Amino acid sequence: MNSYKRSTAVDAIRGLSLLGILMANMLIFQYGMFGKDELHYFQPSILDRVSHDMLRVFVEASFMPIFTFLFGYSMVKMRESLTTKGLKYGRSFTRRSILLILLGFLHSTFIWEGDILLFYGAVGFFLLLFVKRKPKTLIIWGTLLLALVSAFGYGMLEPSAAEGEKMETFVKQSIEVYSSGSYSEIFQFRLNGELPYDLPDWLLLLVVIILPLMNAPMFLFGMAAAKRGRFLHPSMEIKLYLRWSLLIPVGLGLKTAGVMLGNSNSWSGILMMLGGPLLALGYLHLFASIYAFSSRQSLLIRAFEAVGRMSLTNYLTQSVICVSIFYGFGLGLFGKLGVLQGTLLAILIYAVLAAISLIWLKRFRSGPVERLLRIGTYWSWSGRAKPKPLAPVTADPAAELQTEGPPAS
Repeated sequence: MNSYKRSTAVDAIRGLSLLGILMANMLIFQYGMFGKDELHYFQPSILDRVSHDMLRVFVEASFMPIFTFLFGYSMVKMRESLTTKGLKYGRSFTRRSILLILLGFLHSTFIWEGDILLFYGAVGFFLLLFVKRKPKTLIIWGTLLLALVSAFGYGMLEPSAAEGEKMETFVKQSIEVYSSGSYSEIFQFRLNGELPYDLPDWLLLLVVIILPLMNAPMFLFGMAAAKRGRFLHPSMEIKLYLRWSLLIPVGLGLKTAGVMLGNSNSWSGILMMLGGPLLALGYLHLFASIYAFSSRQSLLIRAFEAVGRMSLTNYLTQSVICVSIFYGFGLGLFGKLGVLQGTLLAILIYAVLAAISLIWLKRFRSGPVERLLRIGTYWSWSGRAKPKPLAPVTADPAAELQTEGPPAS
C-alpha cells in the first residue's frame, strides 16, 4: 500500500469543513469579531436569535476543528512523501510555515481580521515536536490537552458594568464604520481602534504561549490518524467511521446544554469547549462513512473534493466576496441581512465556488494559491518535491576479483 498517496476522502472532508467554516464566519462578516456574540445591539428578530443559537450548537467551533484535524493529517503525509524520496522534511515544513504566516498576515491586515492562516503557519513549528511520535503517544497527548483546555472554560462570568459599557461602545462604533466606512476608514479602525477589553501585557503574552496548546488536540488526533493510514480506503473502514459517528449526539448534547445555560453560567464554557471538538470528530467520521457509501461519480461528492483540493484559494476568495458584500466600500450590508439569510447566502457562495473549482480542476492540477504555496514549499517551479538523486555506484576492484573465475589456461 502506498501510505502517502493523496486521499480523495480527505479532500472531500476538507471541502465539507470549508462549508461549515464559511457558515460560522458569516456571523463575523455580518456582525464583527465581537458583535457576533453581542447580537442584542443589532435589534435581532426572534428568527435571528433562534438561528444564532442553532449555528452555535450545530456549526460554530465544530467545523474549524475538522480543518485543524486535517492540517495535522497532511503534515504526517507530507513527511512520509518527502522521506520516501530521500528528502529532509524539516526544510520544506519551515518554508511552508513561513509562507502561511506571510499569507495570513497579508490576509488579516488588508482583507479580514478573522484570518486563521497565520496561526496555522506558526503552530506548524510547534507540531514538529510531535511529527515523529507514535500514534498512541499522539492520542494520549491530545486527550490530556483536550481535557485541560476544556477545564479552562470553567468559571465564565458576566462582564462588569464598565466592561459591558466598553463593549457596547466598541460594537456601536464597528456598526457605523463597517456598514458605511471606506476601505481606508475600516482599515484604520481595525488597526487603531480601541479593543473592548483591558488585558495586562503579561496576560496577553501568556495567551500567545498557551494558544498552540489549546488548539493542539485536533492537530494531534489528525496526525495519529495519518500514521494509522486512516481515510485511504474508506470502504474498508465503514464500521470504524460509524462507531466514531456516535460522538455526534454527545457533542450536540454538550453544546446544547452550554447554549441553554448561557454565558454567565460557570459550566457553559467547559461544555462548549469540550462539545465542539467531540462534535467535529463525529461529523468527520459520519461524512467519511457517507463518502464510503457514495459513488465517486456523485456530483456532490466531486464538488466537495474540488473545494477541498482548492481549500486555500476558496478560503481567501470567500473573504474577498464577503467583505465586498457587507462592508461599506461594497454593498454595506453589515448587520442588516439577518442570521438565517446570511447562512443561506453562505451556502450560495459555497455552491458557486464549488462549481468554479470543478471547472478549474478540469484544466489545472491545483488551485492558484495552492500552486504558489507548493512552489515556495518545495523550492521548485513545478511545485513538486524532487527526489534526491541516487549516488552513482562505483566499481569495487576487490569484489570484481572475487567474482571472476580463474584465468583460462
